[in-house]
Amino acid sequence: MKIVYSFNKAGYEAECWEQEIRGASNDRYQFIPFNHGAYLDPKYYQDALTVDRLYQGRHPGMMRLYAAFESCVRDNQADAVIVTNAPPYHPDFLQKIKEVYKVLYSGDDPGATYIRNIPYLHAYQHVMYMAPGYSADMDMEEKMRYCGMKNADWVPISVFDFEFDATKDEDALLSQERDIDIIYVGGFFRQKLEMMARLKKVFGSRLRMHGFFKLKHNLYYNLRFGFPGWMRPVSFQERVRLYQRAKIGFNIHWNEYGLGNQRLFHLPANGVMQICDCPQLLGRVFDPEREVVGYHGFDDLVDKVRYYLSHESERKAIAARAFARTMREYRFAKVTRDAAVLIEQGMNSIGWPA
Repeated sequence: MKIVYSFNKAGYEAECWEQEIRGASNDRYQFIPFNHGAYLDPKYYQDALTVDRLYQGRHPGMMRLYAAFESCVRDNQADAVIVTNAPPYHPDFLQKIKEVYKVLYSGDDPGATYIRNIPYLHAYQHVMYMAPGYSADMDMEEKMRYCGMKNADWVPISVFDFEFDATKDEDALLSQERDIDIIYVGGFFRQKLEMMARLKKVFGSRLRMHGFFKLKHNLYYNLRFGFPGWMRPVSFQERVRLYQRAKIGFNIHWNEYGLGNQRLFHLPANGVMQICDCPQLLGRVFDPEREVVGYHGFDDLVDKVRYYLSHESERKAIAARAFARTMREYRFAKVTRDAAVLIEQGMNSIGWPA
């Protein structure tokens, strides 16, 4: 089976994605990378309304992208396509490509469910989602089926080999010196800033935080929360080096139902013991208290960070079990092949032509 994997990344990250998408291929499945971000800047398709306006206006960049995508599907005689990372394809365009089984790999759930998932569902035969939770009313699978999608599966976001040191085994990784007590690397999201600022004021220099903050973000952060510190970005390579020096990493998601971000897998892949929010959902991904520790609010997080900093053997045991689980189940190549199996099952369930 040939599967075109459509994504959007740039620079070093794009090179790594292309290499690892191809590298996930085996005797049964061939994965073909297609970087739609190389044809049209992602700022043009952050939501379904913008995509509709550009499509109706026949935006030249979008038309070039669509022509290249059609050629990729046709020239490779693809059986299926996976579309992720802010999908740029208008449903009316996809309707014309009838010969392939179409899979939407929905990202940023549940926060983006109404802007980059539900409006596109009718154009796909299958949806895969990264966050197993959705709201207090239902989980994401229930929501997708409520929206009429028969083939709906959770596929974890996983970890790429370039996002950790794949040359180190468990013993080498967990026995190395770790001189950073607490680590956090993430982007600018307003709902996370207060927690980050309060933690920085409690732990001071023991907490290292980095993020993709622009000047305006740093100004807002420091004016709003009383100068907790300046957040500077790091490269992908530097992020790995920082993680490999860290003892504990804390995790914050979009909201209490949004479990499933990249940090959830980056931390254990680098031997960092993880303390994570969304405690009611953690069991869907890791074994709580054995592979990850959940927290309920700021005070609980502070108490648990202090506890595990002073109980090294317990911290290392949790990190070791989470590392083993991540290497066994959540590396990109395995997750992508598992997704291909789900695609075949989805095809069979609706009688898709061989």
